[in-house]
Amino acid sequence: VQLVESGGGLVQAGGSLRLSCAASGFTFDDYDIGWFRQAPGKEREGVSCITKTDDATVYADSVKGRFTISIDNAKNTVYLQMNSLTPEDTAVYYCAAGVCFRRGMAADHFGSWGQGTQVTVSS
Repeated sequence: VQLVESGGGLVQAGGSLRLSCAASGFTFDDYDIGWFRQAPGKEREGVSCITKTDDATVYADSVKGRFTISIDNAKNTVYLQMNSLTPEDTAVYYCAAGVCFRRGMAADHFGSWGQGTQVTVSS
């Protein structure tokens, strides 16, 4: 299983970024994909995930209305469109393969992880 994130960078507050998670080495339909983030000194936090069965989506309250997760099955890629970014969104963002429960995200529901991509939002 290989997950490779890209699209991170430095952006001013109010700006946008789109993260990509390219998956390989497994049957893409067999796992849901989630996005997590970890800021310095903080625990890893679930941001959003999407189910493969019906493309249902889950979002953390802190990103609802600003972030959008989507999937391109033809490219085995999941995207995270991030708008209206704030300095509080600064973190390393990881994608992971596992199970996206609609009741909420937890890191231990995801067994394979990418290496992460840094997102820095300046004020």
